[in-house]
Amino acid sequence: MNRFMSIWFPHLLTDAFQLEQPLLRTIPFVVATPQRGRTVILAANSKAQSEGITAGKVLADARAVFPALKGVDAKEGMDNELLQTLAKWCLRYTPDVSIDPPDGLILNISGCPHLWGGEPAYLKTLVFKLRAMGYDVRTAIADTIGAAWAHARYGKANPILECGCQKEALSCFPPAALRLNFTLADRLHRLGLYTIASFIDMPRTALRRRFGQQILTRIDQALGLVTEAMKPIRPIPPYEQRLPCLDPVRNAKGIEIAIQRLLAQLCQRLLKEDKGLRTVTLTCHRIDNKIQQISFSTSRPSRNAEHLFKLFELKIPAISPALGIELFILEATVVEDLSATKEMLWTMAGSDEKAVAELLDKIGSKIGPDKIHRYLPSEHYLPEESYKKAINMQEKTTTQWQTDRLRPVCLLPEPQRIQVTVPLPDYPPLSFQYQKKPYKVVRADGPERIEQRWWEKDGPHRDYYSVEDENGARYWIFRSGHYDEDKSAWYLHGFFA
Repeated sequence: MNRFMSIWFPHLLTDAFQLEQPLLRTIPFVVATPQRGRTVILAANSKAQSEGITAGKVLADARAVFPALKGVDAKEGMDNELLQTLAKWCLRYTPDVSIDPPDGLILNISGCPHLWGGEPAYLKTLVFKLRAMGYDVRTAIADTIGAAWAHARYGKANPILECGCQKEALSCFPPAALRLNFTLADRLHRLGLYTIASFIDMPRTALRRRFGQQILTRIDQALGLVTEAMKPIRPIPPYEQRLPCLDPVRNAKGIEIAIQRLLAQLCQRLLKEDKGLRTVTLTCHRIDNKIQQISFSTSRPSRNAEHLFKLFELKIPAISPALGIELFILEATVVEDLSATKEMLWTMAGSDEKAVAELLDKIGSKIGPDKIHRYLPSEHYLPEESYKKAINMQEKTTTQWQTDRLRPVCLLPEPQRIQVTVPLPDYPPLSFQYQKKPYKVVRADGPERIEQRWWEKDGPHRDYYSVEDENGARYWIFRSGHYDEDKSAWYLHGFFA
């Protein structure tokens, strides 16, 4: 059974301006914008509303009634930006959040309230936090989005509707509680249908004929007869574990315990689904509404909680709990298949691939995973294209490394231009200059000619030489093209051990 929470901000815009300018809290004021040559009120704070000033009125008319009324200029798109910001903040309470313009949010809270001790404690915590941030807020929880929306705006009693009680709760609300457009809601009101109970049991054919399909759709959505889709502000993470804290965590030991619990839960789920994680992220939500985040990647799929915790342990000092962390979220952002049979193979006698992978993970967590690479051979004549990066530890080679010809241990990603002294056109150089430093050649082997592949691109051939300087260091250099060509040049391409 799904459960939804509707959050309504009755004074969203004015609350935001009051947070920016605290002096506005003490006076009646409105947010206004030009429309068709007039300045129209978009929102009024509670003090202005108590003077009978509401949204939709012309600012000049409102000031004629209340001359001391202050007006502030609306910012284009401000309401949507506020809702997006608040929706992202609500992600700490559920991964499924969508905005409900112009002044609300919808949360799918299925499976979340028990982490806070049940729906009453869940709702109380969320409302307390939002009000502490400076927003006037009303909320409700129900089985459907429509019922939660209506109860948040028109309900007077318990904000939590029991399962299956949508119809009874909606009966006393006005037609507008069904989220009907203004024209239809006003039409129902003029016909004397002041509450939903006055028409909800009417024959459906009669309702459709008199008022159109919209009223039937909204009734069905509110009662749960039709599923209403949400549009989350972000995709719902498939592998995520949450751990709220009754008391904010302020020390490293508490963070370690939280990570261990989350890893145990996540790895147990991965085991059931024959999966292993490749990338994992820990998000720590602090009570000052700031976020701390650490993440790392593994060389191979893993669900070894002990090994993963050791990788996290190296990064815990980077987390600053400040006044305390109130929620930990652990998400496996990249997951790959890892069957139980394959996992057993890693631990068999004589197989140390698992140990190597875990060692690489530890090294990568210290120096950075982008510093460690695995390469596989690739079929290509040009040396700089004869290899490729492996995606992971399990990727298999489709060809073999070339061993019939000597190749340098260190191959430059791109050949570097050098200046050489050559006695004769087809002879190796007597000396060369690289990075403004001269090198005298005392021994040379070659040439080895490598041609371009004609079906890919045109270009000059290369004549490679292995040369040794007077200090015993060996280099791999080549001449591009024939000696008498205008584009002929010499390059350094690698270093031998």
